[in-house]
Amino acid sequence: MTQTVTLQLPEALAQQAQEIATLTHRQLEDVLLEWINHAITELPIESLPDEQVLALCNLQMNSQEQKTLSDLLARNREGKLGEAQVNQLDLLMQVYRQGLVRKAKALKVAVSRGLKPALNQ
Repeated sequence: MTQTVTLQLPEALAQQAQEIATLTHRQLEDVLLEWINHAITELPIESLPDEQVLALCNLQMNSQEQKTLSDLLARNREGKLGEAQVNQLDLLMQVYRQGLVRKAKALKVAVSRGLKPALNQ
């Protein structure tokens, strides 16, 4: 069962969601639903069971996002990005950074629980 809800989004948020939808070849509604679901289901890593913590330790961007990010980074190094592509690159870098932070937190929890060895210092 679904329920239809009408939202008025701030322009910047709507634009960011639309850019991600375009970039990933999805509907705007699907991107927004993913974000809402992510916000609701993303529990603090410390409260997750061991198997979920370990899964987060191996977190990666999906293959389409990785390919697009690599292509945009290569074109950026060559100075061949337009404004829209620079915006796409910024969005993907934000997704990438957020993933790295989540992965790092998971690794810290995994080490503290003895699920992974600590790195030698």
